[in-house]
Amino acid sequence: MRILELKAMRGPNHWSIKRHRLVVMRLDIEELEERPTDTIPGFYERMKALIPSLYTHRCSEEHEGGFFERVQRGTWMGHVIEHIALEIQTLADMDTGFGRTRSTGAHGVYNVVFSYIEEAVGLYAAKAAVRIAEALIAGTPYDLDADIQRMRELREDTRLGPSTGSIVEEAARRGIPWLRLNGQSLVQLGHGVHQKRIRATVTSRTSNIGVEIACDKEETKQLLESYEIPVPKGRVVRTEEGLVAALESVGFPCVIKPIGGNHGRGATIGIKTLEEANAALAVAKEISRSVVVEKEIKGLDHRLLVIDHKFVAAAKRTPACVVGDGKHTIEQLVEEVNKDPRRGFGHEKVLTAITIDAHTLELLGRRNLTPASVPQAGETVYLKATANLSTGGTATDVTEVVHSYNIFMAERISRIIDLDICGIDIMTEDITRPLNECGAVLEVNAAPGFRMHLDPTEGLGRNVAEPVVDMLFPPGAPSRIPIIAVTGTNGKTTTSRLIAHIMRSHGHKVGMTCSDGVYIMNRLLMKGDCTGPVSAQFVLKDPLVDLAVLETARGGMLRSGLGFEHCDVGICTNVAADHLGLGDINTLEELASVKSTVPRSVRPDGYAILNADDELVMAMRKQCQAKIALFSLDENNRLIRQHCKLGGLAAIYENGFITISKGEWKLRIEKAVNVPLTYGGRAVFNIQNVLPAVLAAYVQGVKVEELREALATFVPSPAQTPGRLNLFQFKNFQVVVDYAHNPHGFEALGRFLAKVPDSPKVGVIAGVGDRRDEDTVNLGRLSARMFDEIIIRQDRNLRGKSDDEIIALMVKGIKEVDPNKKFTVIKKEEEAIRYAISTAKPGSFLTLCSDVVPDALALVLKLKEEEDKVTFSKDDIPNRNKELVG
Repeated sequence: MRILELKAMRGPNHWSIKRHRLVVMRLDIEELEERPTDTIPGFYERMKALIPSLYTHRCSEEHEGGFFERVQRGTWMGHVIEHIALEIQTLADMDTGFGRTRSTGAHGVYNVVFSYIEEAVGLYAAKAAVRIAEALIAGTPYDLDADIQRMRELREDTRLGPSTGSIVEEAARRGIPWLRLNGQSLVQLGHGVHQKRIRATVTSRTSNIGVEIACDKEETKQLLESYEIPVPKGRVVRTEEGLVAALESVGFPCVIKPIGGNHGRGATIGIKTLEEANAALAVAKEISRSVVVEKEIKGLDHRLLVIDHKFVAAAKRTPACVVGDGKHTIEQLVEEVNKDPRRGFGHEKVLTAITIDAHTLELLGRRNLTPASVPQAGETVYLKATANLSTGGTATDVTEVVHSYNIFMAERISRIIDLDICGIDIMTEDITRPLNECGAVLEVNAAPGFRMHLDPTEGLGRNVAEPVVDMLFPPGAPSRIPIIAVTGTNGKTTTSRLIAHIMRSHGHKVGMTCSDGVYIMNRLLMKGDCTGPVSAQFVLKDPLVDLAVLETARGGMLRSGLGFEHCDVGICTNVAADHLGLGDINTLEELASVKSTVPRSVRPDGYAILNADDELVMAMRKQCQAKIALFSLDENNRLIRQHCKLGGLAAIYENGFITISKGEWKLRIEKAVNVPLTYGGRAVFNIQNVLPAVLAAYVQGVKVEELREALATFVPSPAQTPGRLNLFQFKNFQVVVDYAHNPHGFEALGRFLAKVPDSPKVGVIAGVGDRRDEDTVNLGRLSARMFDEIIIRQDRNLRGKSDDEIIALMVKGIKEVDPNKKFTVIKKEEEAIRYAISTAKPGSFLTLCSDVVPDALALVLKLKEEEDKVTFSKDDIPNRNKELVG
């Protein structure tokens, strides 16, 4: 078997609108296409023995054991690999269960699709599932435990930590979108101007001064002491001499910890001798240059959590420890404790497995113990100096019993230090008593972990993420910006640009993606084809943007899905033959299914705007959850009439007017001949592009008079619509530059040219290597009907075919229509354009079809400037004073 392609979906996609996290594996099972599972001796038995938990998979039988039944009856290996990939993720404690396997149409080649929790794990599971299946077929041993452990490690390396993850989950429950900004814990909540950021439990509201104070333990203690907060007696030292002086003041037992430490790193407690103190000083100085020496406060370690200056939770923390039974060694007791199913690798479970490390050995050594020592029955042996959960400690929720004085003190401390999320570590013998009677504040944490409160070892879990999201997004505060997504075969870019222009005129700060680049507030920030999910997220991340217009092409949807979860308006302009045969999309119906991802992703209270003149587009309305708005060039379109009779919204071309129909009422926007984009009404395809753009703006609150004004100021030009019917008037002929590159686009261009009286009509055209042969031949046929003369050039990127192959297909199509049609082959685009312009006859009309629009436009503008060059003399200066200007 061979994995031909492996990719991860990260948003709504062709396979599922609701399930965004999918692995898509294009798998060639080769000779196994002729060998279903029932023909492979011992396969079922070996699979059942290796992964018995597959019994729970119901498959299409809708009962447990259903998948096993399918394997016994005979199924194909792609289907088996789908189920293995799902189950091994579940065995690695990432329970997920959606999958489907579909033939691509090519012999033995399947798309194996399954869900994942963590992308890196899902991609690993795909490869591992193939290896496992191959081992089961061959009857060779396989170490499944190694794969499961590796997947757990990958999850810990890549997933959000418990604190960040809890906030993200709470935000997602409220419908607040989120984007991960790096490979660690920096996350954006909300889109555009409404975004807030978190990094673990530090937020975009967190005071920088507050963090600096909290990170300096000595400064924190001095500040709290000045506010009459009980703190341990202590001093800061840097040297052994300073340590001796500090110990004379502080006394034993004491605690030594680095000033800049966290999570208990470098801290040592229970120090009773100078020798132990010197050793602890060396450990602490590995973390920071300055070290705090404090009087050890007797009692129990507690963490009070304050969010937005309000107390929300408290936990009693116990360091990792074992209790002796007089029979087993410390090492054996640790092994027994780690058998607790609540303990796991890293942060995967409520508790972390206890490890015996150098710090543990040092701690045991102080009591003259080793891992091989056998503690007495009932004796507690502490294995870590601090009570952090990440080192195996436990937590007990005590929120309900915290004394009111301690709550008052905690909330006051959060304001003294000025932290929006504040973890206060205290040592006290009894949390139900005021701290000033029986304890002290040890330190204040600027980024406190939430794990001990979310999943305490004992007691109630607390949703401490809820007040964080309440703080960042108070009730009624927006988190989303309007998203208008545009898809289709042709017209996407012009429609997107027009919508962006209208919404800018309406006062919005627009971010737009299109096949020319990414624009933020009309500034081009990225060049090239930017119609995929990465470009979409670039816009949604921008803090200036309050409305997004996103051109969304098939390539990005097939590659990794949409770059957004939902949109407010989703437009499909049309579906026509283009890129067929690529990405296992071979028919117009399959292409329409891909394009339908956009309208199907519209929010229920939004609008899916569909072309009522296109049967494939209209079929999408049955799959949409949103409200439907239609557009048509035919005012008598039967579907439009039915839709509006039922009170629906539509845009139509009626009696020469761009018109909006609200039910049976009509709003005249503007005559098409007065809209510059339509070239006096001759460019019918641009009238069609205006209709959905007007609808999209209208449902976003733009008034009729504002629409009219915006349409009048959107002039087709290299600046506003580069490469979309850009017309240049030379002295004796005209030149138009257009991006038409598929049969549908050529047909629309041909209808426009038929209304142009100029003659002869000359076309500079090219074929593309990643199209089907019949599509390239058809371009040749269409060109022969459109132009009197043809110049064949070649695109810069041939995409899979040689230039001679592509040219031969174009010539074949031309000769099928007119064997005598005049054509010239000039492969380089610049040479072809120069030739066309230099040989243009008076009155001719040149059409330059370009794929690298900026280069073609720059060349045409340069040639036009050379022709239009105007001489200037002093005599041309109006009212010239000859004494001042000689």
